[in-house]
Amino acid sequence: MYSFMGGGLFCAWVGTILLVVATATDHWMQYRLSGSFAHQGLWRYCLGSKCYLQTESIAYWNATRAFMILSALCATSGVVAGILAFSRQPTSTRLSRPFSAGIMFFTSSLFVLLALAIYTGVTVSFLGRRFGDWRFSWSYILGWVALLLTFFAGIFYMCAYRVHEGRRPSTPR
Repeated sequence: MYSFMGGGLFCAWVGTILLVVATATDHWMQYRLSGSFAHQGLWRYCLGSKCYLQTESIAYWNATRAFMILSALCATSGVVAGILAFSRQPTSTRLSRPFSAGIMFFTSSLFVLLALAIYTGVTVSFLGRRFGDWRFSWSYILGWVALLLTFFAGIFYMCAYRVHEGRRPSTPR
């Protein structure tokens, strides 16, 4: 049980850090504009070496931002629940800590998947036509890696829950 939780906690820590970095950085997309390179994130866009806040309230940016923030919050609470899962708990609790941590990581994975799907769909269909020479950049890729890590953290914690349930003495009803 503890080896599954240890693997889950490692994936969770790295995934949460990557979620925060991906959300905060300005390299979701790179493109060429008027002969110079530019890049943009969820909060700012940069032309050359000068960066500007994105002041427009465009729905897909707001949705992507909201889902990324929710994902980071769920992953953080999953890390806390995952750390607490290492402590001894009475066997009569209704909801086990590894199960709770696993659910939080699966929820985080769902939120980051929604954020990346929204951003990908709008970028490919709208911004891809607007800018000729463009590509997704490293912040966007970190989001996909964080998705995988939080999903695997959820799997590890669900496996730990199953192992823990197998050891629990059965009580007659």
